This record gives sequence, C-alpha cells and structure tokens, in this order.
Amino acid sequence: MRKHNTALTRFGRKVKGSYQSYGLGVKLAAVVILGLCFVFIWSVFSPPSYSVAYQRDTFDDIREPISSANKKKVTSLVPSTKKEQPHNKKLRHRSSSVEKKKSVDRSKSGSWHKNEKRGGVRKRKGEDLKLPKKVDEVKNQDLVGSEENEEEKMENDKQQEEKKVVENDSKQEEGGVDGKENVKEKTENGEEGVEGKENEKEETESDKEEEGEGTVDGNEGNGELANTDDLKVEDEDEKSRVDGKKKKNLGPLFDPNAHYTWNLCITRSKHNYIPCIDFESASGKLQNYRHHERSCPRAPQMCLVPLPPDGYETPVSWPESKSKILYKNVAHPKLEAFVKKGSWIMESGEYLTFPTNQSIPKGGIQHYLDFIEEMAPDIEWGKNIRVVLDIGCKDSSFGASLLEKDVLALTLGLKDDLVDLAQVALERGFPAVVTPFGTRRFSFPSGVFDAIHCSDCRASWHSNGGKHLIEMNRILRPGGYFILSSKHNTIEVEEAMSTLTASICWNILADKTDEISDIRIKLYQKPQANDMYQMRRKKVPPLCKENENPDASWYVPIKSCLYTIPESIEQRGTEWPEEWPKRLETFPDWMNNREKLIADSEHWKAIVDNSYLVGLGIDWSKIRNVMDMKAINGGFAAALAQKKVWVMNVIPVHAPNTLPVIFERGLIGMYHDWCEAFGTYPRSYDLLHADHLFSRLKNRCKHPIVIVVEMDRILRPGGWGIIRDKVEILDPLGKILRSLHWEIRMTFAKDKEGILCAQKTMWRP
Repeated sequence: MRKHNTALTRFGRKVKGSYQSYGLGVKLAAVVILGLCFVFIWSVFSPPSYSVAYQRDTFDDIREPISSANKKKVTSLVPSTKKEQPHNKKLRHRSSSVEKKKSVDRSKSGSWHKNEKRGGVRKRKGEDLKLPKKVDEVKNQDLVGSEENEEEKMENDKQQEEKKVVENDSKQEEGGVDGKENVKEKTENGEEGVEGKENEKEETESDKEEEGEGTVDGNEGNGELANTDDLKVEDEDEKSRVDGKKKKNLGPLFDPNAHYTWNLCITRSKHNYIPCIDFESASGKLQNYRHHERSCPRAPQMCLVPLPPDGYETPVSWPESKSKILYKNVAHPKLEAFVKKGSWIMESGEYLTFPTNQSIPKGGIQHYLDFIEEMAPDIEWGKNIRVVLDIGCKDSSFGASLLEKDVLALTLGLKDDLVDLAQVALERGFPAVVTPFGTRRFSFPSGVFDAIHCSDCRASWHSNGGKHLIEMNRILRPGGYFILSSKHNTIEVEEAMSTLTASICWNILADKTDEISDIRIKLYQKPQANDMYQMRRKKVPPLCKENENPDASWYVPIKSCLYTIPESIEQRGTEWPEEWPKRLETFPDWMNNREKLIADSEHWKAIVDNSYLVGLGIDWSKIRNVMDMKAINGGFAAALAQKKVWVMNVIPVHAPNTLPVIFERGLIGMYHDWCEAFGTYPRSYDLLHADHLFSRLKNRCKHPIVIVVEMDRILRPGGWGIIRDKVEILDPLGKILRSLHWEIRMTFAKDKEGILCAQKTMWRP
C-alpha cells in the first residue's frame, strides 16, 4: 500500500513538473484551437455580407405575387408606387445606404434624383460600384445584358406561374377598354377618340400581343431575330420573356417622385449625334465615326443633343423647302467642303439653294426618269409604281421629281454618308433614314417595294456571295424592278453581276447607256413565279426553309437563300396592288378582318378631321415630316394622305406584324424597338404621334425615360407631340416634358384615358 502511494506521488510530481515546464505552450495551443473553432462555427451559421439585399429580393418574391419594388432598387430607373411593408422599408433603407456610398458621374449624360426612401443609383458604363457580390451581379445582369442568374430563375419560375393569372387579368382589362361604339366617337368640345377608351384596333392588337400571334419576332424560324438583350430573351425562352415583363407590370411607368436634370451629350458627331449608329467617343483620331453595324450604348442615353453651333431657326416651310433650306440648321465642315464642289447645291447667303435644272445626271433628273420609262413601258410612275427605295443619298433630285408624280421614295443614307446628305434631304422635306448596310437585313418586311433604285450607291452587290443583292430580292415585290445605274464598271464586275442576277432568276428588261448623261442603266425584274427557281441547273443560292419568317429583320443577319414566291390568293404578294390612289383604300383578300381595317380608317379620318386639324392649335402649314410611332394599320397616315405631309409609320418589333399592310396601301414604314434610338438625325421631324405607345412598352423597356429623350432628339424645336394614352401615364409624362421645357398646349382626359399635345422649344441645358 505504501509502495502504491509512493508511485502515485512520483507520477504526480512528474506531471506537475512537465506542466510547469510546458504550461505556456499548452495554454496558447488551447486558445488557438478554441478561436479557430469559434471562427468556423460563426462562418457556418452567420448570414453572409450580402444577405440583406438577397433576402429582400427573395422574401418579397414569396410575399407578393409581383413586387416591382424589389430588383428595381438595384436595376431599374422606374420604382414601384406600391405601399411598402414595414419589414421591406427597413431592408430597403439598409440596401440603399450601401448604394449611396458611391456617387455616379453624370458629366456626359443627364442625372436624375430620387428621395432617400427609394435610393436607387444607376450604374453607368466604366463605373465600379463596390457593392456586395450578389447585388453587383444582379445589377450588371440588367444593365449590361447578361443572362439572368440560374438560381433566381429557379426561384422565380414557381412564383411567375401564379403571376400569369394576375397579369392576364390586368391585360384583359387594358385591352378591354376598347369598344366598337368608339369607331366614330367624339367629345363635347369636338375632339375625337378620347372617350376614356382606346379604339377598336387597340383591342385587336392587345389580343394578338398577348397570344404572340402575328408578331414580327414571334415566328422567326432561325432563332436569330436580334442580339439585343430583350430580344434574346424572347428567342431563347418565351416563358422567360413573359415572366420578365411581369416583374414590372404593376408598377408605374414613370416615377412620379423623380426629379430630372439634363446635360448635353459630349460626342464626336456633336449636334448630329445618332445613338446606335455613331460612336459615343469624342476622340477625333478616326476618320469614320460610325459603326459598321447598329450598336447601341449599354448605358441608358439620358443626355440631350445640342443645337448647331451657329444656332437653329425654324425650318423653311414646304413647298419652298424643296428649293432652299437654312444653311446653319445642317452646317458642318464636311458639308461645307462638299457645297464648294457641288453643282446641284449652292450657298446663297444664309440659305442652301437647289437649282431646278441642276442634278447629278447630265440633262436633268426628268430626262433620267423619262429614259427609264422608255426602257420599260410597264413602269408608270405614280400609278403602278408608288413605293420606291433609293439606296444611297445623293442630291435628292430623284425622290423630289418622283414626289411630283405621286411616288413615295424613301432614301437610305448609308453609314458612309459622312457629308450627311440624308439630313439635307430631311431638311428639304423628303423621306430619309440612316442605316448601316453590312451583314444584317434592312428593317423592312419582305416583298413590299415596287422598285429599288441604286445610282452609284457604292454597294458591292457581287461581293460576299451576293448577300446584299439577295437582301434586295427579299424586300422587292414579286415582279418588282431593280434599277441600277453607273458610269463605269470593270469587266470583272459586269461578269460577276451577270452570274449573280442569273442565279436569283432576275430578268434583264433593258441595258442601255444614255448618250446625254453618259450613264449606263440596267433594269432588272424579280420573277413572279417559283418555276424559275426550279429550272435552275445549280440551286445556288438555295431556297430558304419553309418555317423561316421572311419578314423577320430586326437584328437578323442576311441569309444566302431565296424565299419562294407566294402562289395562293390568300397569300400576300400574289397580285400587284391597285394603282394609286385607289391603293390607299383597297384591302386585298390576304388581309384579315377587312371590315375592321375599313372601320379603323374611318375612325382615324374622323379623329384627324375633327380634332387634330382644328382642335389642337397646330399650324399645319409648318408641318411636313411626320412620324407615327405606333402605326398599327396606317390609319393615321392614310387620314393625312391628302395633306402636304409624309408619314414614317413605325411598327414596334414586339407588336403584331402589320407593316406589310401599310406598304400595300402605298405608305412607307419601318420596324423599330423604341427601347433604342431611331435611325435618323436630330431635329428630323415636325410632328410625332404616339397612340398608346408608352402603355405597350411598359413591360419592355428597362428605362422608359429614354423614349422621351429620343423624342426630344428627333423632334425639331417648334415641333409637336401628340400623345394618347392612359391618364396614369400622361400625368408623369407631362412633368417630364416640362422638365425638358416643352410647352403643354392641351390636355384632355375622360375615364382614365387622355390626350396630351405639347410643343418643343429651343431650350437646351
């Protein structure tokens, strides 16, 4: 027993001694181990640094069917007006405090300010907002165009299924305000069409938009309709497109509490800046300041294009503008150098004048047109030939002379037109647009132009597999004419053109050289039947697939294939339209709902005659260039056909494809997405007409304010805007127009529908 106690005592002494010698190291090791365990447990069970913003989004998505206040805190300029829940207010306040740590430089574009409660900050290109990773990813996805995060897609899929029911009900209410009794409605003060309801055509359009039928992009067979963010979503996943729209559906289009300040754009093209076509950079190193293809800025364009450096005055009125325009309204250095060399354009004091007998073709433009008619007796200007496309803007004499024959010639100013002759044409009052002609299709439907004219337009028709000529074949009407005139061509070019035109079965009607002008003119005709295609030995280019949509053209690449000629009487293109002017009011068998089209024409005629011409205070003697920003069937343009104006009918790319109807009636138009800038110069139009455009774009554009900025860009000082829409849209829109110093001339509202008439002033910030 004693020995046992002695052994225990010795062991205890050893332990005590070792403890005393190593005690400090053991203590430090224990502290480190406990600390690491604490850090590990804390990192596992504590929320990440971005949980506030992420939980806010996720919690609101589960809480409500549609919450327009969630992501808009980070990604949108348009906040929701919904009443916030207490827990949302706390989260939103904490999130906004993070975003407000960085200020956004707005020296180049206009800024806008909101109250602290809303706290959104817009990220511009090149700026680095140091937000938590999750928030920064969401912000970049919406502003730069990245695809939606997969986790958010999975979380939102289930929620959006429930949203569809709410959304469809709300859309039906919007579409259901139209009434058939409104076809000939009048108000007590003589104004037409503002009875608190949209007209009958809006009801038809609303139904088609919801069902996805008849849209320009709905039937694209190749899946390459566009490369813009919104259109990519539509092509890849129709469900995602609808879901993406519904996130914004219940919120206001414009924030009623937003305050706008405006700055001038700082770009190389200065007062002639065309977004999506011109470079943004103000660098002067490059000779060419235009994109090879349409390419829009990623950041919303919130700046205003300045006026010309020497000032701007009210343009010369039509028809006097055919012979002279104010020089300073279009002046720039390259035009000045061109005027000194030109014979058909002369400087006379403060004006640029255009002598009647002077034109690029020797002998005059009238001799040139007569020579073409002699070559092809079937061509009757102003009768069977009404709609013409003129490739490459020269002296505008071609379109000016055709206009006197009741021919509507649309001039395409190509990207190489650095003299800006298309702007001169618009200032004179002739239809013109600016567009690149590279690898993408023109924004026109198939088979709509009666004739296409190219006079030394510098287009390499035979190069790149002849794709440019194949595009002409697409937009040319079956049996239509292609007029090619030039002075000198090499043998190689002649042989290449002969081979190419034979491969697409174009018939050479005439090939002559005018002795007076020394211009060689070739006149081709597109086939009217498919048997010509079948008789080819080499099927190159091949026929396009049957499921491909020939009308799809917005951001669609040119394809090296030929579309078959329509053969059934129910198909568009089997018959040549009626002679002008019967063509305007003739509706062929292929048009669906002809009764509604007739009623729509009568409806707009009544509106124009009883309201627009007499009730808005507009001096129509000063109106020449007009744009209908959402034209539908061209009823507004048809009602103005007898006036001394021309109308550019724009069909939004997301709307039903009614542009072929417009061309069939002898009018002109284009497809366009109003989330982007239109291909025209600043100060191009005297009047803009928008019938329920904003309500239809409510779910499409991330920043609807850019539409108003674009309207301010393309409208001339002193020009007018007529906007018909819902009162909830017109009220904040009026505030925005006042911030731009537009003068509100008239407003009228009844039963939640209204009309706003405003006039742009000379004001620039």
